[in-house]
Amino acid sequence: MQPVLVKQGASPVILAFPHCGTHVPDHVASRLNENGRILADTDWHVTALYDGLLPAATTVQATFHRYVIDANRDPEGESLYPGQNTTSLCPHTDFDGKPIWQPGAEPSPHDVQDRLTSWHVPYHAALAAEVTRVKEKHGIALVYDCHSIRSRIPFLFEGELPVLNIGTDNGRTCAKNIEDNVCRLASASPHSMVLNGHFRGGWTTRHYGRPETGVHAIQMEIAQLAYLETESPPWQLSAGKAEVLRRCLADILGRIHVLALEMSHA
Repeated sequence: MQPVLVKQGASPVILAFPHCGTHVPDHVASRLNENGRILADTDWHVTALYDGLLPAATTVQATFHRYVIDANRDPEGESLYPGQNTTSLCPHTDFDGKPIWQPGAEPSPHDVQDRLTSWHVPYHAALAAEVTRVKEKHGIALVYDCHSIRSRIPFLFEGELPVLNIGTDNGRTCAKNIEDNVCRLASASPHSMVLNGHFRGGWTTRHYGRPETGVHAIQMEIAQLAYLETESPPWQLSAGKAEVLRRCLADILGRIHVLALEMSHA
């Protein structure tokens, strides 16, 4: 299984999918416990949510599951949210704080280095290459990082998440007009939204988002209750809910595509 799938497009917009993959190599899967094998913390059906909404966009999709290694974590292992509950580069628990490995089978430092080389590095090499290609073509690149998560996870945050959680690391990772337009369209949708709430943008957004260099990044974390029948197995997509959400996402992607083209010609 190759670690990353890339579809090149002509738009300045790049859609990144670090957590939709479900592939777990056999030698890793054999070490997961019963809870881990459920793969509960997958960004279920997110590629389907965005499919066809901006046909000209480049897509970069990780094929491996985040329990193998998390493509949206700092490769040095630094926490995204120091002092708060979170999961690590090679997580030992799920989002509920429950172990995912059989006793004694947790990832070792050697495992982490091996998985970085085999999975994390190739994914980000591919994403970085597309950022370079797109920026050379347009003078600008806009990385839109696509995520979803259960709406209630007490181990990570209190209460219920808004549906649309927009992250720009408090305005550091993209131009203000990009942030403003995404928030405006999200606010005009039927869904609740927040800017830089529980999710300010993960490592991908913070690493690539350098507006002063012409590379902008923004994260969209979607509460799964907005498009799934239930936030539990079998995580079935709700066609009706998804269609409402897709209209909002299409508006957002269409607008940032136009903004990026305008900025490239400025």
